[in-house]
Amino acid sequence: MSNADSTVTPLKSLAGEGVSIWLDDLSRKRIESGNLAELIENSHVVGVTTNPSIFQAAIGSGEGYEEQLADLATRGVTVDEAVRMMTTADVRAAADILRPVYDATQGRDGRVSIEVDPRLAHDTDATVAEAKQLSWLVDRPNVMIKIPATKAGLPAITEVIGLGISVNVTLIFSLERYRAVMDAYLAGLEEAQAAGIDLAGIHSVASFFVSRVDAEIDKRLDQVGTDEAKSLKGRAALANARLAYEAYEEVFASERATKLETAGANKQRPLWASTGVKDPAYKDTLYVDELVAPGTVNTMPEGTLKATADHGEITGDTVTGGYEQARADLKAVDALGISYDEVVQQLEDEGVAKFDVAWNDLLGTVANRLAGKEAQAK
Repeated sequence: MSNADSTVTPLKSLAGEGVSIWLDDLSRKRIESGNLAELIENSHVVGVTTNPSIFQAAIGSGEGYEEQLADLATRGVTVDEAVRMMTTADVRAAADILRPVYDATQGRDGRVSIEVDPRLAHDTDATVAEAKQLSWLVDRPNVMIKIPATKAGLPAITEVIGLGISVNVTLIFSLERYRAVMDAYLAGLEEAQAAGIDLAGIHSVASFFVSRVDAEIDKRLDQVGTDEAKSLKGRAALANARLAYEAYEEVFASERATKLETAGANKQRPLWASTGVKDPAYKDTLYVDELVAPGTVNTMPEGTLKATADHGEITGDTVTGGYEQARADLKAVDALGISYDEVVQQLEDEGVAKFDVAWNDLLGTVANRLAGKEAQAK
């Protein structure tokens, strides 16, 4: 990484505050054009996250996948296998591009995440089996397997961490579930320790979703319609995320976590996900500027990354001093009859369903492409 120029840019300031900047996107075109390498070199990008929607967009475009699709069609592979071969090939290539970052940061960054099949979100055993398979298929030390923070996902997180596989826990919306995720991680570390696995090699992030919380709560505040309700718009997501960071500080200062750290374990870092604003009335860097705290990750779609580079306002830590206000904001929303528990459960259900739909769309696209290639070959 050069990043050696003395000019202080918003992205450089953000990285300087202890926030790891990851890109929430991947495609073969991005890899083969040199764009990913360029973002690492010039935009302080030190990791990549993917999800079923990202792959659906990338493979759906067809760019860069033609030759592999033709080979897969010739071999007569199943649609599921074809999708796995294409997605893991992209993740492996991205992991190789990020390997110098991984080495330079002792495994903290330089990570590429790939998600288990979203159709398995409510099946613990299948999630574990899929995580093991993906880890083996990608076969790179800097891969992270994404497991959703559903109730069935929690024991899967523990088991996969216990095997020494690094995990990105995704689709976290509630503070209660986030605490359960941290507990699952610590339990996994304890299992790994009991099995004699080196804890220093296990890394994890907990992807706490941001903008979707505002999208749903703002909609409900508009329905209430009072001036007080409108004054609370755009505050719930930041309040939720800030209180998640408070929970992170508390859990990783505990005796249980400290004991594991003494044995070489790494903290499970909070990762701010869904950081592109959904409401055009909000500043497009809102969920970057207002969620600056040490030891966090912010994974951004390219539009948000470019907006931050252009006009982000990084003014130091914007999280740790705001816990009381955050509590007051969520309390005020609750006082208007908007149920926090109902909102976060709805968002989790919708999140799983959206990835399910994207995955099925991807399978459909690939099935059509394979059929087309087979027809051409005849």
